[in-house]
Amino acid sequence: MRILVSNDDGYFSPGIALLAQRLASLGEVTVVAPERDRSGASNSLTLDRPLTVRRAANGFRYVNGTPTDCVHLALTGLIDPLPDIVVSGINFGANMGDDTIYSGTVAAATEGYLFGIPSLAVSLVGKVGRHFETAAAVALQMVERHARAPIATPVLLNINVPDIALAELGGVEVTRLGRRHRAEPVVKMETPRGETAYWIGPAGGEQDAGPGTDFHAVAAGRVSVTPLQVDLTQHPQLPAVREWLKK
Repeated sequence: MRILVSNDDGYFSPGIALLAQRLASLGEVTVVAPERDRSGASNSLTLDRPLTVRRAANGFRYVNGTPTDCVHLALTGLIDPLPDIVVSGINFGANMGDDTIYSGTVAAATEGYLFGIPSLAVSLVGKVGRHFETAAAVALQMVERHARAPIATPVLLNINVPDIALAELGGVEVTRLGRRHRAEPVVKMETPRGETAYWIGPAGGEQDAGPGTDFHAVAAGRVSVTPLQVDLTQHPQLPAVREWLKK
């Protein structure tokens, strides 16, 4: 089995090193990741400058671009033959609900999916990061399951793992995305030159977090697995918009 691993925290992050180490038991692992933390980069591609690919001492390749750049370069010029699966992570922090729109972790997996390759985005939900081993074990189980019994069509799975010991997990639940409240206000600060600078405020709290959502599953100590799609078309609104254009 050929496995491409990427992330948005950077090639030096503990999550990606552990993920690559664990997945190596299943086959050939290639790591192509950003040279620095690119959290929140979403699905952006770098089109205004050339990109460079370098190799770290541990064999990981790193790119001076976004998570999407990394997977795109890997699949269009760095890897031959193409991988059987793309795994992005292990992200330090949740990628649930609205987070998926901004997430570089999910974006890296999405790029693999757009190439027709089954892809997983794996995140450890917590603020301390004590149990990367738990998320790595879950990722290994998912990839093993895919190898044993692949889903008929390419899938994009968003996997969020509670930051607890593996033995404490309450199982795995297939979920839908929840929703957050609007983001907190920006944080203003003054630079040494007297200019006003702004930090983007923290994400809003959980709004739609009832049973069946990713928020609910993780809060209950379960792994959340959400199948995602790329089609942004609001299909139920198509007739209404057609009628609106006739007015």
